[in-house]
Amino acid sequence: MPDSDATVTANLPFDMALATALPPRSDIAKRDIGGVGIAALTREAALGLLDEAIGGRDHVKLAFCNAHLVNLAAGDAELRRALADFLILSDGIGVDIGSRLLYGESFPANLNGTDFIPALLTMQARPLQVMLLGGKPGVAERAAVRLAQDHKAHRFEVLGHGYFMPAEEPGLLLRLREARPDILLVAFGNPLQERWIAGKIDIRHASVAAGVGALFDFLAGEVERAPEAVRQMRLEWLYRLWLEPGRLWRRYVLGNPAFLLRMLRIRYFGRRSAR
Repeated sequence: MPDSDATVTANLPFDMALATALPPRSDIAKRDIGGVGIAALTREAALGLLDEAIGGRDHVKLAFCNAHLVNLAAGDAELRRALADFLILSDGIGVDIGSRLLYGESFPANLNGTDFIPALLTMQARPLQVMLLGGKPGVAERAAVRLAQDHKAHRFEVLGHGYFMPAEEPGLLLRLREARPDILLVAFGNPLQERWIAGKIDIRHASVAAGVGALFDFLAGEVERAPEAVRQMRLEWLYRLWLEPGRLWRRYVLGNPAFLLRMLRIRYFGRRSAR
C-alpha cells in the first residue's frame, strides 16, 4: 500500500504454530532492504505468481512493503521472521531509494496494494470469491460494494470489521475455512495485518491472503487518494501527510529520515544480501 494505515484491532495474538503456508519459492530474486526480503518482480511476473496460486488452490501470504514497514521490522525480530513467509512486493519511493543505495538499481516496478489488488482482480478471467476483513465498522461493506461495481465477474463478501473481540476470532476463522475464498483482503494496517495473517491464516483459509492497509478506506471514500500527477511523481505520501498531519507526521517526518539513515548505515557499515 502507499504507506498503509494502522487500524486498531483488538488483541491479535501471534501464534506461528497455526501457520502452515507452503515454503517460500527460492527462485524469486529478493533484495534485503533493512532485514525485509522484497521480491524484485515486474508487475506482470507478480500477477502471474498469484494467478498460479489461485488456479492451483495453493497458498500465498502477500505483503506490500514501504519504508514504514521496514522501519517497523528493523526493531522487531518476530515481525521479520513472520515476513519471511510472505511474498513481499515493493511499495513506494522509499524502498526504491533503499534498493538504489544497496543494490545500485530500483525495483522493477512500484507495486503498491491500492493499485495492485484491483489489477489482480481485473486480470482474472475466472470468477473469484473474495472476502474482506478489517477497517472501521461499515467501511468494508462500502469497499465491497465499490469492488463489486468495478469487478462484476467476482463475488465479494465481508467477513468482518477490524475491531472484533478475541472471543469472536474463532468464529471468523471457521467462516473462512468453510468458505475458503480465492483471496482474503486484510486491512488492519502495518504490522497488525502481517502478524495476523502469519499467525492465523494458512492454506485452509484462502489461496491468497493479502495485507492491504488503507485499501478499504480508499475504496469506501474515507480517505482521498492523491491526484494522478502526484502519484506519478511518487509523492502520494506527501499528499497524505498534508491531509492528515496530526496522525501521520511521525511516520513521515520522523520515519523517512530514519529509514534513509538506516539505508546509509547498511550501505557503508552493514551487510546486505540478495536471495
